[in-house]
Amino acid sequence: MQGTVQLEKYFAASEITVLAVCFVMLILLTVSFKVRMKSFRIFAAMLYMLIIATLADLTLHYLMDRDPDLPRTVFYALRTIYHTLLFAILHQYVIYTCEATALSRQRRKPYVLIASALFIIFSIADAVGIFTGRTMHIVDGMISFEGSTIFTIGYVLFVLLLTVLLIRVRRRLYRQVMIGFFGVEMISIIVLAAARLRMQSTYTASTFLFPLIAVMYLLHSNPYDALLGANDLRGLNNLIHYSDEKQREYLFLSLYMRELDESGATLSEEMRTLIRHVAESYYRKSTLFQVSNGHMLLMVPKDRNPNWEERTVKVLEEFGKEYERFRYDYKLVIGESTPELNRKNDYISFIRSIHAQIPENTIHRVQPDDRDKFRRYETILKEVADIAAKKDPDDPRVLVYCQPVYNIRTGKYDTAEALMRLLLDDMGVVFPDQFIPIAEENGYIHVLTEIILSKTCKAISVLLSEGFEVTRISVNVSVMELRDQDFCGDINSIIDRSGVDSSRIAIELTESRNDSDFLVMKEKIEELKEKGITFYLDDFGTGYSNMERILELPFDIIKFDRSMVIAGGQNKRSEQVLGSLADLFSKLNYSVLYEGVENEKDEEMCRGLSASYLQGYKYSEPVPISELKRFLDKE
Repeated sequence: MQGTVQLEKYFAASEITVLAVCFVMLILLTVSFKVRMKSFRIFAAMLYMLIIATLADLTLHYLMDRDPDLPRTVFYALRTIYHTLLFAILHQYVIYTCEATALSRQRRKPYVLIASALFIIFSIADAVGIFTGRTMHIVDGMISFEGSTIFTIGYVLFVLLLTVLLIRVRRRLYRQVMIGFFGVEMISIIVLAAARLRMQSTYTASTFLFPLIAVMYLLHSNPYDALLGANDLRGLNNLIHYSDEKQREYLFLSLYMRELDESGATLSEEMRTLIRHVAESYYRKSTLFQVSNGHMLLMVPKDRNPNWEERTVKVLEEFGKEYERFRYDYKLVIGESTPELNRKNDYISFIRSIHAQIPENTIHRVQPDDRDKFRRYETILKEVADIAAKKDPDDPRVLVYCQPVYNIRTGKYDTAEALMRLLLDDMGVVFPDQFIPIAEENGYIHVLTEIILSKTCKAISVLLSEGFEVTRISVNVSVMELRDQDFCGDINSIIDRSGVDSSRIAIELTESRNDSDFLVMKEKIEELKEKGITFYLDDFGTGYSNMERILELPFDIIKFDRSMVIAGGQNKRSEQVLGSLADLFSKLNYSVLYEGVENEKDEEMCRGLSASYLQGYKYSEPVPISELKRFLDKE
């Protein structure tokens, strides 16, 4: 009878390899950012169960080889632990699939119940069979192959259950993920079947390892940027959910560099080194996220950094030193997590709402009223998004106001600047400084420009039909819009449809700060000037001004900002500098427009400083465009 018994062939190297791979996976999960959702914890539990199961089987065969005379119950217990843990892994696979696909409690219930029943029935049946000697025979210090029958049946039934479940949730999963799961599962079954045919049991653990590797790669892969050490936004979203679930408090530091974001330039090696240094050296267990090309967010667990306030002061000291070296314009926001932000997962929107309110090169610590402002920001963003989605050129929420401009040569108000307002329910009239930055940051600004241009053209058409003299009305355009290949086509199309001559329209632009935008701006200005559109350089004298670039761009009118008017009125030296600049532009055939003229003194000074046009509250505050006719002469 002994000659007819089929004995298991065992190779320790296979299970040692499984153990090694499991430990490698644990090391990678330890040093990398982990998506700490419930599904991850189930995944980690399966990995630990596989390690213990493999150790149990290794120990069984080691003891059988070294001391086969040990009580049989020792061997039976080790084999029971091995099989029970493998059944437990299969059971957890079912729960994991339900969790990872966000299956509702009601829909997952039958699968979990069947998996639990299979686990209980086959674990008990297998254990009884082993301890009674019916499914595990030890012959000459070796285990007979017949002892694996109950386990094989249980394995097959679990695989069938998982297959049915995966088919049921196939529409919830990305197609490539489905292919990955099924492909790996098929390989596992083939390996197990081949091993059984050759009476080898040592490849059983590897068939459980393959799906774990697939899960780690497909769903819990390391989202690091290898050079920067930053994680992606998927990791941030899950960190926030995890911290809310654990009621863990975080400090966050947000660094935004508009120039990098707008130009698309990559971070230099020096900048990457600096950001890594701050993330690694100042705080314990902090996690860095890259929100966009020029936006970094550092999340710092406060419980791991009880002295986080002192560390933050040191960070700011180093930041000040490094700013002198890099000279990137920045916005730095520092705040603490709140249950409200955690629940809504609104950190990025909240930080962007602050960006929209603070000037460049500002360090802002979050204040209680910032959350009230954020709620206002959300309301405006929702309305602007709706306006952009509808693209209605007559949208009643977009109001056109005008500020008349005094022409010194003619002594008339024959030009004006169109200014946008929003009229929103429960908020009334909203001014540009509140909604323009929001529209720019979220990609809605061009639709607003199209609407105000369309309404301005219609207003000009009405004024002309009524016999009023209108040389032109200017519309402000964001430099960001010029990057759109269809920008010129959109502008020309709106003007052509209105029937208004292009010479009646002017576009106001602020100066570009980077090379790519400068080239695009030059190209777009030249193309639209061929249609007769006039161009203004807006806000000259605020912040950064590059005379060489300004003179390369084919502007027609230079608008001196109100700050220049104030500076010129402070002392004779400032007035002389202002006059020299204005005289230079005049000699180069630019017209000079002073804005922010508020009184007789301002007007008198500007008249003597090569002014062609004057604009400001001395003449009129912005009025609805329908009231502009009060300032215009009839032909």
